[in-house]
Amino acid sequence: MFAVDLRGFGDSDHGAGTYDRKASAEDLHLLIETLNLGPVHLTGQDISGATVFRLAATHPDDVLSFSAIEMGLPGFGLEMLADITHGGSWHIGVLAAPNIPEMLLTGREREFLGQFAFPAMSATPGAITRADIDEFVRTYSRPDGWRGAIGLYQSMLQEGEDIGGLVAAGKLRMPVLAIGAGGGEFTFATMTQVAADPVRSISLEGVGHYAALEAPEKLADALVDFFKTVDAA
Repeated sequence: MFAVDLRGFGDSDHGAGTYDRKASAEDLHLLIETLNLGPVHLTGQDISGATVFRLAATHPDDVLSFSAIEMGLPGFGLEMLADITHGGSWHIGVLAAPNIPEMLLTGREREFLGQFAFPAMSATPGAITRADIDEFVRTYSRPDGWRGAIGLYQSMLQEGEDIGGLVAAGKLRMPVLAIGAGGGEFTFATMTQVAADPVRSISLEGVGHYAALEAPEKLADALVDFFKTVDAA
């Protein structure tokens, strides 16, 4: 199993360059190709959605199954989460605005992550520990540490037509699992629009948006059961 830091995230490179979803999807394709891993059980969560979807849509031979965790897609309703007049979140616009994240968040990583992001979108007290927050703060505090997030959030508000075109050209043909937690039915509703066959759906009750941090064992069990079903078929 491989847990990949997309470009600009974690300890991945964050130098000058392109940080949109198309570039990140191509990174994943090249990783699978270079390590001779494919086809893989591909899993993505939240803002990585369009990255992993692009990989599955443009390089279907790389992907054995597709699991979407708390995920939406541009062009299929995700943009509404940035509309603060209808209940959307302010942080999306901040991260997508040129030069604003660096101005407002650099040096305030702990405040943003520890006092807003995790408390606002999690539902499992104590699941996200101080050590977890320390690690996120460490990586986002690197010089240009927000570059990866900025690239994906900017893409989110720009690529709806592009993602729609990929779906129009051909829906996903591999087995698809939608896992919802804090986002309710949103993930399932999104994936049913982009998958050719019926989508399997699982809801993690009592879990917030950060499913992998809040309920790692429940999430792992759901994924492994799905993978076994696909492998058996």
